[in-house]
Amino acid sequence: MTKTNAMRMLDAAKIAYQVLEYQVDENDLSGIHIAEQLGFPEEQMFKTLVARGDKTGPLVFCIPVAEELHLKNAAALTGNKKIEMVAVKELLGLTGYIRGGCSPIGMKKKFPTFVHESALAFEEITVSSGTRGAQLLLKTDALLPFVNAKVANLTEKNAKNT
Repeated sequence: MTKTNAMRMLDAAKIAYQVLEYQVDENDLSGIHIAEQLGFPEEQMFKTLVARGDKTGPLVFCIPVAEELHLKNAAALTGNKKIEMVAVKELLGLTGYIRGGCSPIGMKKKFPTFVHESALAFEEITVSSGTRGAQLLLKTDALLPFVNAKVANLTEKNAKNT
């Protein structure tokens, strides 16, 4: 597999990772489908979502693949009145990545990044490698400081329990 920008950045920082390759299904790019293909626990596989705050501009959120971003919590957490997801057609120009291959590592610019608090329960989690067809498995305590992530409650499921 060709090295992605995310992999090159991790290599340069001497952060260990493992590449988990999977077959891309253009009809189902969901993280749940990828977790099933890899036989990997959904709660340990994180998807990267890009949103725009009315005050802050672009924001990056990493949450478990089976969960949904709680927009009100995310807005309050980031100092915005409201946030909305970035349109798929804007994603490449803004981040350098396409839908289904968006990594929190190595975007065109560094945006404020937030990772769901459940990541702390795992020694390792996966995030996209920056291309469809590969996930990066790496130590949670290496990823969080590398992307300068804030850890928070970001999902619908957890928001209902709080």
